[in-house]
Amino acid sequence: MTGPDAIDGVAHSPDGSPAGVVVLTHGAGGNRDTPTLVRVCDEWAARGWLAVRYNLPYRRRRPKGPPSGSAAADQAGVAEAVGWARGLALGPVIAGGHSYGGRMTSMAVAGGLEVAVLTLFSYPLHPPGKPERLRTEHLPDITAPTVFTQGARDPFGSIEELATAATLIRAETEIVEIANAGHDLIPRRPRSGPAPGTLPDVPALAVDAALRLLTPVE
Repeated sequence: MTGPDAIDGVAHSPDGSPAGVVVLTHGAGGNRDTPTLVRVCDEWAARGWLAVRYNLPYRRRRPKGPPSGSAAADQAGVAEAVGWARGLALGPVIAGGHSYGGRMTSMAVAGGLEVAVLTLFSYPLHPPGKPERLRTEHLPDITAPTVFTQGARDPFGSIEELATAATLIRAETEIVEIANAGHDLIPRRPRSGPAPGTLPDVPALAVDAALRLLTPVE
């Protein structure tokens, strides 16, 4: 069986038996230690889930630099990580990632990888400034409930563009909009106007949404 070293993963363990497993990966320029992934995995562990953040195959090969011609291998790496996670605990397996990692996970799920919920952070709907180059071809093949956590100022896709794209998915979807946040999902206080009393808790909002899709209200 694949071990944690093979996927270059780090586990966040809950107190007691896990309710399930969450596996998350990073964006094109990042790695498993991306702050967003760390915070989200901490949140899942606090909710009683085992959360694993891992490096995609291209990042295991070299510590820096963008992916290059590695989409198929990276999707296989997602499937490998999810397959390993299934042996860690009973309960559902939730998978996703930030930006490129989320896109690779969504493509693996579109290709037949089964997960209970797909959770995508800063989905790169199109390159910045090129809204005509949509990355949506695989979305109609996704049948897993899907959460998009997106900054309202993300140049890779507006909330309105993402809402349109989400209708292509053949399952329930939810968009978690993070006000005054860009692609890094770090909310910032506005420079003018009344300042909000509390900035949004991105990990909590994303986990809440995933759990709603996992256990929908009848």
